[in-house]
Amino acid sequence: MGHSPWKTVTQEMIQAFADATGDHQWIHVDVERATRETPWKSPVAHGFLTVSLIPLLNQEVIDVQGKGASINYGINKLRFPAAVKSGADIRSKMELLEVSRMDDQRTLATYRTTVEIRGEDKPACVAENLVMYVA
Repeated sequence: MGHSPWKTVTQEMIQAFADATGDHQWIHVDVERATRETPWKSPVAHGFLTVSLIPLLNQEVIDVQGKGASINYGINKLRFPAAVKSGADIRSKMELLEVSRMDDQRTLATYRTTVEIRGEDKPACVAENLVMYVA
């Protein structure tokens, strides 16, 4: 279906996510230690921060007309092949896998969203995500 524009994952975003979720593991928030001790030589984003950016990224790829609301309906499959370093640029690549009419008001779409990292061979995230469109 296409790619979103690139979005930078900043250390400020990582810190805000840590504060919101209570996940302050040092690989995310301790810049000096993460730079010194991790294989990435940098702090990295939480995997679930990356997943939480999928709706933001994907809305830049498609605009479904005739809906009243788009509801995150879940994820069938989720993998994190590579870490997103602080300061890295990511974008989504969307593929439509299936569309099912649930009733007169609801349509369920299944997408494969691959979150790519600029300059990296492996993606940050591959998700089979579900969106319920409500009229």
